[in-house]
Amino acid sequence: MRLTTEERAILDGVSGDAAAMAMRIVSEMARIQGAERLVPIRSAHIDGCLYHGKSGVDFAERLAAGQARVAVPSSLNVGALDLQHPEKILLPQRERDLARRLMNAYVAMGCIPTWTCAPYQAGCRPKAGEDVAWAESNAIVFANSVLGARTNRYGDFMDICCALTGRAPYVGLHRPENRFAKILIDTGRISSVLKQQDVLYPVLGSWLGRIAGDEIAVFDGLSDTVSEDQLKALGASAASSGGVALFHVAGVTPEASTVETALNGQPPRRRIELTPESLIAERDRMSTAGKEPLDVVAVGSPHFSVNEFAELLRLLNGRRCALPLIACTGRHVTRQLAALGWEPLLAAAGVELLVDTCVVVTTVLERSNGVLMTNSGKFAHYSPSLTGHEVVFGSLSDCVESAVAGAVVRDQAEWA
Repeated sequence: MRLTTEERAILDGVSGDAAAMAMRIVSEMARIQGAERLVPIRSAHIDGCLYHGKSGVDFAERLAAGQARVAVPSSLNVGALDLQHPEKILLPQRERDLARRLMNAYVAMGCIPTWTCAPYQAGCRPKAGEDVAWAESNAIVFANSVLGARTNRYGDFMDICCALTGRAPYVGLHRPENRFAKILIDTGRISSVLKQQDVLYPVLGSWLGRIAGDEIAVFDGLSDTVSEDQLKALGASAASSGGVALFHVAGVTPEASTVETALNGQPPRRRIELTPESLIAERDRMSTAGKEPLDVVAVGSPHFSVNEFAELLRLLNGRRCALPLIACTGRHVTRQLAALGWEPLLAAAGVELLVDTCVVVTTVLERSNGVLMTNSGKFAHYSPSLTGHEVVFGSLSDCVESAVAGAVVRDQAEWA
């Protein structure tokens, strides 16, 4: 692998000890991956700021002590604390202190304290064709698929090393020839009515992750009015149930003006006709609970957008929840809620805002067992193992009606 003169200078310590260590890590990872060179990046999104143990704190504080400064704009993923509502986090004091130290270390390195898993809705939107180094699975798949930026699936600690050096290994999805679809998914048998419904997209993503793994697929026949939040839900679910980092939607996403463009003019390795039966089976698979009493409703994985809050308020229609309804979101959205005067309306309805974090990455729920209802494919996938709660999956309307009724309510007419 070849390093440029500038990259060798960073390796030799011209930018400080921390940058030199980061360059050693990035260049060695590139060598292991078989890269011929590194590629300059325009931004990074850092997942390592989420507390998983003291070793992560030690690593970040060592970088910060070595005068580390990010070389590119670097947004921060969720932390383990809600800095706006610290009383909502039920971590022991020692873990709270370590989580705070970790978050502070990344800010000290010049990272932007966005504290959101949806940086693309907080103003961090790389342009099509730009190379970036993003961590957090849903952010990765959104950047690649919806924005057309180029990133591999970067994990904790590799993300900050790329940010400090401004470089990433030139392999995988950074290379244009690796971004073409190999799987063609024909959605012609799915009703146009269902294609307009938000509830379809987490299910479609969960199905895609299971059948595609980390292969790239192109959807043919989805609506050209599919929304950003729907694509967000599709990608997040696919990146949780599988290793999806990029998908295409013909006529919608930047690298898929046509099916042929997404496939680079080549026949697909696999052609799959999506059936209503397979979607219904996937929807049912996403629920792990039976008829047990419902304990909590949680939405916002990825973080709830202001448009999703507008729909939540419409569905509530002035009613109050009988069960906790937790909406996880970013501080960029709470600023919009305050400006719109919606925070009192949400509070009056019994909606609890959780900011800077979410219910599956830190201790928020008082019990370590029970039943959680969600409209999020990502929550549905992770909740049983990370919160101890079994899951009921439904639409946002189902979640609202269940929270108001205090028991599971599901209207599945749209799947008929």
